Amino acid sequence: MKRFFSILVFLTLIFVQISFAQTFSLTVKTQVPNELHEHFKSSGRIFLFVSDSQRGQPRMNTWPGSSNKIFAINLSDWKAGEIFTFDESKDLTSSTETKISELPEGKYRIQVLWDQNREASQINAPGNLFSEAKTIELKENATIELPLEEIIPPIKLAKHELLKEIDFKSDVLSEWWEKEMRIKAAVFLPRSFYDEPNKKYPVRYNIAGYGGRYTRASRMLGHIDWWMSEDAPEVINVFLDGEGPYGDSYQLNSENSGPYGTALIEELIPFIEEKYRGIGTTESRFLDGCSTGGWVSLALQLFYPDFFGGCFSYSPDQVDFENCQLINIYRDENAFINEHGYLRPLVREVSGEPILSQKRFIQFENVLGWNDTYTTSGGQFSAFTALFSPKGEDGLPVPLFDPETGKIDHEIAEHWRKYDLKHYVETNWETLGPKIQGKIWVWMGDMDNFYLNPAIRSFDAMLKKQTNPKSDASINFSPMQGHCSEYNHLKVLNQIKEKLKE
Repeated sequence: MKRFFSILVFLTLIFVQISFAQTFSLTVKTQVPNELHEHFKSSGRIFLFVSDSQRGQPRMNTWPGSSNKIFAINLSDWKAGEIFTFDESKDLTSSTETKISELPEGKYRIQVLWDQNREASQINAPGNLFSEAKTIELKENATIELPLEEIIPPIKLAKHELLKEIDFKSDVLSEWWEKEMRIKAAVFLPRSFYDEPNKKYPVRYNIAGYGGRYTRASRMLGHIDWWMSEDAPEVINVFLDGEGPYGDSYQLNSENSGPYGTALIEELIPFIEEKYRGIGTTESRFLDGCSTGGWVSLALQLFYPDFFGGCFSYSPDQVDFENCQLINIYRDENAFINEHGYLRPLVREVSGEPILSQKRFIQFENVLGWNDTYTTSGGQFSAFTALFSPKGEDGLPVPLFDPETGKIDHEIAEHWRKYDLKHYVETNWETLGPKIQGKIWVWMGDMDNFYLNPAIRSFDAMLKKQTNPKSDASINFSPMQGHCSEYNHLKVLNQIKEKLKE
């Protein structure tokens, strides 16, 4: 009895501690100083980042699995020099259930960002303003001043005689959007380009992981010694830019972002191959990428089978919407809760341990979106929706599932079907199959961190059933490997080198 009483007292003390855990209200005041007034626009979306991490700038970490709490609100006609105050009186959208007036006691790193560049899809875009990142220890209600004293500079490509920037006006996109639309890319030339002015080259078209910019080509200079050696293939590298109106453009035509696929195939690629002496044949064009780049490279090869000569796709986004990560979009009722009543995980460790739910991921994208939903966040599900969904009456992409409840709209799911790569290949095999023989190589870790391996397993099983012709696609699975663990640029370039020997 005495032992039972001791346990009861102990549990009561824990309950009391939890019940009376202290929370405090944070007030943050910000304004644009006089010296930046000429760079200031009066309409935009203002963000407050409150991070448990003490490293770096919180604004740079909008990953949903981070320790950031993000608060945001749209402002119009905000006057230069006028103070805006983040506090409990504002109707702030939040990335978590925590309110700005109920932050737990602790040490935080905080920062403010003013997103005034609506031409860019993501918030850390050139021309946006931000404050310093300040560390505070919250032990009582606090008021902090964080003026917007910095401007995000333009992104830049490294300087090298073999590295060239493409800044190209697309006529088809400009006509569709009724304003000037430009496409960027970077070209990394082969070692003999200047020494052999009449020589033409095969071209590798690289697509980045989600949100990747053309400036990633600068990293190739880290391999310059290898690139200038006889071991490297004589290939033009083109690094496509992921930027689109709603996030990554996926380099394809859509009802929301416009004819990005047409712009790529009919405008950008012919321009690059003429300017930099590409061979200009199907057999001389190769695609590669990982994650988003894995999906795009595979999709471009499938949708334009007569234009490209092969794709090397690593850890592609979901190629089968019956296995849309862990969602069957045609059958399931809710994106957040599975049929067993549990929160649906979206990210896991290679061990299998779930670390992030679909619901929390979408909560983060909701706060990043200027309409308070993921459809304009510039994030992963913003891009999915822009590509796969129809345009709504409000002119915005129609969400597959409700941003707050996760309820799936099955009418929209049917609209997504035409981008379901497994469905597309299976229903078009008679005409498509012969055109993609010898052109498909896919690698997937069997413990992919984003649960993408079930879709590739399903895609592989479908291909193995095909006849007339029998598929020769190479689908490779790596046991206990995670997302993009097999991918690197030199590996792909050597794979292209071997393909060119055939």
